[in-house]
Amino acid sequence: MKNNSTNNARIIYEYTKFLKEAKRLDDSTIDGALKSINRFEDFTGYIDFRKFRAKHAIAFKKNLLSQKSLATGEKLSKATVLTATRHLKAFFHYLATQKGYRAKVNYSDIEYFNLSEKDTRIGNAKRKRSVATIEQIVKTLEGMPCSTSIEIRDRAVASSKIKHVDLADHSFYQDARDVNTKFSKTFTTYFSQ
Repeated sequence: MKNNSTNNARIIYEYTKFLKEAKRLDDSTIDGALKSINRFEDFTGYIDFRKFRAKHAIAFKKNLLSQKSLATGEKLSKATVLTATRHLKAFFHYLATQKGYRAKVNYSDIEYFNLSEKDTRIGNAKRKRSVATIEQIVKTLEGMPCSTSIEIRDRAVASSKIKHVDLADHSFYQDARDVNTKFSKTFTTYFSQ
């Protein structure tokens, strides 16, 4: 193990338990937070979290903004950087409430993880996604094979029911009580006309 990583590993374990049990977060969300913490540790050479200062947040943020994505080869998106810095802010806010860290982690230092207002707006921007028309959906479903029970099953939209489709409103209401949606969220999708 790297220097000081034993203390870090112990508090990361406690934080993971906090996210799972107290915050009731999904495993994939927790994995994202842990990935951000690991990036920070790697960048700082695994310094003990009790030695965290504003200069570490500033340098890490600048480093993230200049890093390239392994997948695309382009700079990390502002959304990725924003997510990582938010994870770290939440983690250090948690640390500031824990025994052995209260007097060491300064709340004002944590604020240095904030991106500029411009970068935050870019990171939060929602992209417009093209959606299929009802005719395209019908054509796709009609074109799917349906001679075996497995092929018939594949034609069905997983866990949705006809009652969720409103043709008059051109919408698909995904109620988390009935439909297996990502993060168990309820939302409405509108079809383009």
